Amino acid sequence: MNLREQVEVLLPNWERWYPSLFDAASDLGIIKAQVCDPNSLLLTRRHAKVRQRAEDAHREKWGGTAQD
Repeated sequence: MNLREQVEVLLPNWERWYPSLFDAASDLGIIKAQVCDPNSLLLTRRHAKVRQRAEDAHREKWGGTAQD
C-alpha cells in the first residue's frame, strides 16, 4: 500500500483539510522524522564512499595498488 492509500484509509477526503499528502501523513503518524548523523547528509561524504567502492572494484578486477 502506498502513502496516498494509507492516508486515504485513515482520513478520506484528506485534501479538504491538508495542503499536501506529506502534511496529512505526518499528522496521522504514518511518516515520522528520524534523527540521523549530520555527516551522513553531506554529499561529499556520500560521494566519497561511492568513489571508494568503485576504486576498490576496479583494483579487484584489474589489479594495482591504492594511491595515497
